[in-house]
Amino acid sequence: MPINRRAVLTATAGLAIARTARAARPEPAALTPELIAAAKKEGKIAWYTADDLVLATRVSKVFEAKYGVTVQLERSGAERIYQRIAQEYGSNINAVDVATTSDLGHTVFWRASGWLASYVPSETTHWPDKAIGPDGIYIVDKFTLVMSGYNSRIVKAEDAPKSWADLLDPKWKGKMAKAHPGYSGAITNTTFALSHLLGWEFFEKLAKQGVLQLQSATDPPMRVAQGERAVMADAAEVTALRLISEGAPLVLVYPTEGVPVVSVGSVVMVKAPRPNAARLFMHYLASSECQKLNMDNGSRSFDATLPEPANWTPLSKIKLLFNDPADLAREAEEIKKRYSKIFGV
Repeated sequence: MPINRRAVLTATAGLAIARTARAARPEPAALTPELIAAAKKEGKIAWYTADDLVLATRVSKVFEAKYGVTVQLERSGAERIYQRIAQEYGSNINAVDVATTSDLGHTVFWRASGWLASYVPSETTHWPDKAIGPDGIYIVDKFTLVMSGYNSRIVKAEDAPKSWADLLDPKWKGKMAKAHPGYSGAITNTTFALSHLLGWEFFEKLAKQGVLQLQSATDPPMRVAQGERAVMADAAEVTALRLISEGAPLVLVYPTEGVPVVSVGSVVMVKAPRPNAARLFMHYLASSECQKLNMDNGSRSFDATLPEPANWTPLSKIKLLFNDPADLAREAEEIKKRYSKIFGV
């Protein structure tokens, strides 16, 4: 289903106004016994998510055990999820209850199309405003970073890249793995941020480095950990941290020019076939229990009551690059087309 550009531009114009005069946050919804009972009666939810598969599976199993509601887990890249929902809604198929995307630009189109229900769980009352979408259309229940890194069994620390520019050194030719914005919302975020920071010339030069082109941002850490390539040109921090905790020989590099922040947003679809179970799941995603589970599996959290692991690089020591969802929505398709043309894939 093609994107309705007029709707996106209308929505992004509204968001631009909201950036200068943000409306009050919607009243948070309480987790009540009545909601839990109604969700149990519905019995299941369909969750389309771009989360790391290991993390999504763990979250699903804990939720199922806690509430007795089955999770139909549909994991794919954010761009694939975006396309699938557009196709389903375009065909009047209402299958998905909750969607989680690593590209908040998707929520701009969904909101403009009238596909999102406003719902802010009460567990988020102490979260910052940037973790709650306009009109409460999403919650950023986790975020990750996209950085580079290397296999310490192949690359010595003193030889490792320290910046994005270092990846252009001829010595890394044929030794890097990278993900694709046509599949990964996290890499759409990253390509947007770096194209504005470094220019498209960076990608044109990188394309001449014989990069192994993969799909998801979760793929480069796994391939580099296995030794298939020495360096990951980009990678989802969440997956890399989990692999490191399992003993993988990965070292993360937070490039000096800046590190893109990938906010992962979850939404309730307005035509969710199981609306009560969907809202209960949102409460669970926002709970400190789930936030702790996310962090145990490598995700960052806006829940300031939870300290980050001591072995993580503190956010205060990283130059963070934030993208605006409206800007992402406006440029995403052009980014993917230009990237594909440069890399020939």
